[in-house]
Amino acid sequence: MLKRFNATKLLEKLRNKRLVFVGDSLNRGQWVSMVCLVDSILPSSLKSMQSIANGSLNIFKVKEYNATIENYWSPLLVESNSDDPVNHRVPERTVRIKAIEKHARYWTNADYIVFNTYLWWRRPLMNVLWGSFGDTNAVYKRVEMLRVYEMAMRTWSDWLEVHVDRNKTNLFFVSMSPTHESYRAEEWGATKGDNCYKETDMIAKEGYWGKGSDPKMMQVVEKVIDDLKTRGLNVQMLNITQLSEYRKEGHPSIYRKQWEPLTQEQISNPNGYADCIHWCLPGVPDVWNELLYAYIFNQ
Repeated sequence: MLKRFNATKLLEKLRNKRLVFVGDSLNRGQWVSMVCLVDSILPSSLKSMQSIANGSLNIFKVKEYNATIENYWSPLLVESNSDDPVNHRVPERTVRIKAIEKHARYWTNADYIVFNTYLWWRRPLMNVLWGSFGDTNAVYKRVEMLRVYEMAMRTWSDWLEVHVDRNKTNLFFVSMSPTHESYRAEEWGATKGDNCYKETDMIAKEGYWGKGSDPKMMQVVEKVIDDLKTRGLNVQMLNITQLSEYRKEGHPSIYRKQWEPLTQEQISNPNGYADCIHWCLPGVPDVWNELLYAYIFNQ
């Protein structure tokens, strides 16, 4: 019953407007999907791509409509030591739990904003920083992840309440994207230790829910969004988790980008380097964008 995706209608809706995807690499994949969905109807002379803010903000501009579809790299939404869009692999992840302005100044005045943050929080404890990076008087503390996640979401929601124009900006939050990694293969009937590598079929069991998806984290998001609603600000949840759980065959697997050349030992064990987190395009994120498209036209 979803509206059929129509790129021309969407661009008309986005005329003189900004659609910004804010979050991690899964959010960036959804942005790439959206760009591809509209790109095919555009001649090369009527579109452009640029990168600013040290590569954190990528802007696809449709000149005829004066519309932009953008992606801002902010994997934890609040400030962290993983904010560099390229060099973000750090042994100890640290968040400045009360700091978001560094990122928010790039997206606050957009017309449509699509947020996500989940994957980068998957660890028992997080380093929390009160103060600034490099400040000798700053206070660091190890805190249970779910508590830190809620603190970050509160910082995010407080910023939205104060700074977002309710008469202009439409807000969305994408629920967690499932993974199909090696420790989960038994859940769908595969051999222990296997993952999405060589998978060619969907999971057929209706209601399948893998252990890699944490309902407690989405309950935090729902609580924060409900609280915002009582304060007069609406954030629409894009609930993509259940429909994506079935798609164990939808990941890049071994056909991923390799940041470093593979060793012979790695090549001999494809399970070990298969990407079972991100999604192929065309693929699952296109469906997420069909849901987003429906919400945009139903608001």
